[in-house]
Amino acid sequence: MKANTEITQKVTQLREQLQKASYAYYVLDNPFMEDSIYDQLYRQLQDLETEFPDLITSDSPTQRVGDRPASKFISIKHNIPLYSLENAFNLEELNKWDDRWKRLQTNHNNQNYVCELKIDGCSLALTYEKGILTRGVTRGDGIMGEEITQNVKTIRSIPLKLNLENPPDLIEVRGEAFLPLKTFDELNIERQEKGEYLFANPRNATAGTLRQLDSKKVADRRLDFFAYTLHLSGDSDIKINTQWDSLEFLHQMGFRVNPHRQVCQDITEVDQYFQDWDNKRKSLPYMTDGVVVKLNLISLQEELGFTQKFPRWAIALKYPAEEVSTIVTEITVNIGRTGAVTPMAIMQPVEVAGTTVQRATLHNEDRVKELDIRVGDTVVIRKAGEIIPEVLRVLKELRPPNTIPYQMPKNCPECGSKLVRPKDEAVTRCLNSSCPAILRGSLIHWGSRDALDIRGLGEKNVILLIENNLVKSIADLYNLTSEKIEKLDRMGKKSADNLVTAINHSKQQSYARVLYGLGIRYVGKVNAEILTQNFPSIDVLSQAKITDLESVYGIGIEIAQSVFEWFKIPENLDLIPQLKNAGLSFKNQVSTVNISSNSQLLEGKTFVLTGTLPTLKRKEAEDIIKKLGGKISSSVSKKTDYLLLGEDAGSKLEKARGLGIKEMSEEDLLKILQSSENI
Repeated sequence: MKANTEITQKVTQLREQLQKASYAYYVLDNPFMEDSIYDQLYRQLQDLETEFPDLITSDSPTQRVGDRPASKFISIKHNIPLYSLENAFNLEELNKWDDRWKRLQTNHNNQNYVCELKIDGCSLALTYEKGILTRGVTRGDGIMGEEITQNVKTIRSIPLKLNLENPPDLIEVRGEAFLPLKTFDELNIERQEKGEYLFANPRNATAGTLRQLDSKKVADRRLDFFAYTLHLSGDSDIKINTQWDSLEFLHQMGFRVNPHRQVCQDITEVDQYFQDWDNKRKSLPYMTDGVVVKLNLISLQEELGFTQKFPRWAIALKYPAEEVSTIVTEITVNIGRTGAVTPMAIMQPVEVAGTTVQRATLHNEDRVKELDIRVGDTVVIRKAGEIIPEVLRVLKELRPPNTIPYQMPKNCPECGSKLVRPKDEAVTRCLNSSCPAILRGSLIHWGSRDALDIRGLGEKNVILLIENNLVKSIADLYNLTSEKIEKLDRMGKKSADNLVTAINHSKQQSYARVLYGLGIRYVGKVNAEILTQNFPSIDVLSQAKITDLESVYGIGIEIAQSVFEWFKIPENLDLIPQLKNAGLSFKNQVSTVNISSNSQLLEGKTFVLTGTLPTLKRKEAEDIIKKLGGKISSSVSKKTDYLLLGEDAGSKLEKARGLGIKEMSEEDLLKILQSSENI
């Protein structure tokens, strides 16, 4: 198959991107791209060259074992080449690798595998002559490496003398130098205080450390090292038959060997090991981005040998990248139910944390300007909280020429109204309450599970109802009949009957759900519960002053201001009687909460707060706990009774779970506030 112009240009662009990244990393010691991003771009190029072999050139990054070493160190040839590992990104690719080596070796019955965590650091080759460390070399391009023996000798977990009575003349040990996460954080704090650029990740910090000309600086950074393989001279009496034996012997000689290694009898066990460590790896004190799988039997490894670039007997099974790169094809805006205008990047589809992503939020106008994002840019994206895709940064070094800075629209793309950015706010808004986008968002929210729970009122049906002028407000939902709906495209009698039934059933929902469904800014489902407990009807709530609202525990100034202003808008005041006439509940019979009567519900209990709470500010949560008789501590210990847990919790969560401390959500705390029983 012959490649078209578009594919040829894509291949050329990928090569240029990879060559720029390699030069910045290996020669300038100033990387601008994470390894995971490089791997993704490399894989794209590799796949295209496989499909269109005529496009392969001798200078392509795929035709090299590695990249050339930095020029400020002495380059020397490795005793034995350091091959890179082939990557697999899922079980299907792992099985293909397994099938390949089995086709090459018919006598493969009862062969097992050794799995080791893939440490995210820098490979080193260490030479020992008669048990004494004489040389330390970086991987470099796999053939030539950088001689950094003095720096290697500063790493305390690398023995200067092997723990052997009669060591062979020559032993070469391979392993991974890395920077522990705690040390990495401390290093970046120091660099920030000095006004120096921060390392992007521990691997880059490790590489930068190993390239220090002053070995005292290397010693200060406290690098660590895990050994993972060895090569013995031909005249050695030591016999190593398996990879497992090799690891055990390395440990015996005085090396650190990763303790989480495991022998697996088949690929199913390999996959189980891989899955088990997907979550557990996040609690490790160092970075790991996958699992290295090796055939255990050394004689089988020797028989299978190597391809031009990889050993046939080993593979790296990588975890899905949490940060990936892609190219922006369009920038647009989305209008939400509150009128908020959110800029969005439309991108070439890419897989992030196991799902395909094509759109990512840019948050607001300030963020767009900060990123200086443009159509054609290569961007790094991730899932915020593992849910919402967002753009982290733009790789401006890869920006194509003649790009144009993005400008936010002046008018709403849905209704044409002038967009407004309120003073002291980061969000631009459409203020037209009749805007189709605002109506669409309001209806979808009204029918959502936590609001009125109207099954069948999803985005597609909402758009269908609006486009056919059947619904112009929430109240219009309750005037719908099956006869009106079943005539619409993609609607039949049964679907129409089900939707009308679900709408009628929503009339039985509580006052708190109705209040939440109205979509008042900042009023989540928990806040709606608190408001309905303290203001027993919508009439009482609508007459409340800001001071009345703010005096309720759990309701801050922003929520109070938003509720107060919502009831000053004429269209909202008109909506309430229409919904009342439709049969919806705007009263609550539950008695008002009195904090003074519940003041000792948390007496004697010590709380630690971590993460960002959904609606309460930290001080508001602390005030509630103190008013109820509880105590606040800044650190987790055995004396802690509860961890009040929000999003993006840090190390406190890990420590609390290690101590078996009970966890509590904001919702749990507010339920206690409304109860009369001690915990």
